[in-house]
Amino acid sequence: MISAFAALFLGIILLVWSAERFVDGSAATARHFGMPPLLIGMVIVGFGTSTPEMLVSALAATQGNPGIALGNAYGSNITNIALILGLTAMINPITVHSQVLRKELPILTAVTVLAAWQVRDGAITRAEALILLGVFGGLMAWTIRQGMRRTADTLGDDMAKEGGEGTTMPLRKALLRLSAGLVLLIISSRILVWGAVEIAKGFGVGDLIIGLTVVAVGTSLPELASSVIATRKGEHDIALGNVLGSNLFNTLAVVGIAGAIHPMTAGPEVFHRDMPVMFALTLLLFVICHGFRGPGRINRLEGAALLTCYAGYTAYLVRMIFGSYCSGD
Repeated sequence: MISAFAALFLGIILLVWSAERFVDGSAATARHFGMPPLLIGMVIVGFGTSTPEMLVSALAATQGNPGIALGNAYGSNITNIALILGLTAMINPITVHSQVLRKELPILTAVTVLAAWQVRDGAITRAEALILLGVFGGLMAWTIRQGMRRTADTLGDDMAKEGGEGTTMPLRKALLRLSAGLVLLIISSRILVWGAVEIAKGFGVGDLIIGLTVVAVGTSLPELASSVIATRKGEHDIALGNVLGSNLFNTLAVVGIAGAIHPMTAGPEVFHRDMPVMFALTLLLFVICHGFRGPGRINRLEGAALLTCYAGYTAYLVRMIFGSYCSGD
């Protein structure tokens, strides 16, 4: 059990470190080849911060652990909204003023409904996974097209700044950082999945619970770091856009890739327990961000409410872990 915990924490540390290198290298390489800042911000940085979830869930599906794959994706969504935005708003209230974000919120709500509809029968088939990937591809194409037209919105330029050192990084260094980051992402993902599976076996709980808690938090650390840094710099759109984009990636691309690799079963608790929490938090974020008197704002009180929701949900899952462990003894 000690080696499993060691592997889990080592995997998380390597995952976060390699994800940062991968994003830096990807963004710098894209700039060298003339990719517009908006495209870098929306695609490269957004994809890079969600790469840990993608690799962990894909490896889990390959190894026959659908609970970790689903728990990682849906648990990361819950973590992003309740923990990351809650903590970020507690540090510095988040102002919502980007029209791009106002379009993403209803889309995220609709995508969450699609996810709930797919898991209602207890399984995500390969055909359903391909639907998710198709929707993801269509949304990416639409978002890029709309973003390129809206040159007045500086969100893409701001997000691109979060992508690393920019054009000052030599191309050879950028390619090396990209390649090394990707290799270490794969290695750390394998270590993390192995540790999570062993811990789940040791406590006698399903891998879904481990995926929803420790693995979800671990793979969401890049989003946490970038959101906190962004809001302290006053870049509120980056903090919120990072979370919304990551949740879209998780629900569509992460689950879609994992399900395309291997069809996944989803226990009834996913539909009756985890999906309502994810949907309720998405609706709550929708209400908070839009507001009722002008531009929305996530203040410290609302951030505290989000953190309270996360604490209550996590406490319930942790109680289930120790309850199963004690009953097994």
